[in-house]
Amino acid sequence: MTYGVKELAAVADPTRLALVERLRRRPMTVGELAERLPVTRPAVSQHLKILKQARIVTETRSGTRHIFNLNPEGLLELRAYIDKMWEDALASFSRYVAAQKRQRRKLRK
Repeated sequence: MTYGVKELAAVADPTRLALVERLRRRPMTVGELAERLPVTRPAVSQHLKILKQARIVTETRSGTRHIFNLNPEGLLELRAYIDKMWEDALASFSRYVAAQKRQRRKLRK
């Protein structure tokens, strides 16, 4: 997969995005993350596995507890990908505007 795409795909799911939003506040266990979500704890674990594979979250263990936290490195990759998309979109728009200006100048002559 292209750099950044797996991170973007991982947060594209509404449940996974909700997990990321909850982890913005503080590190949490699976049980804490599952509270008030319309999915089962095993489903939350599966979503966390995908976020972990995409490097969006990290997992530490404390005894039998699995504590999840946002991974700044993975988020940085996601941000870099989105920044690049934005830069490309702006460059494309700039080329379009320049072409439109050239076309108008030709029509005036």
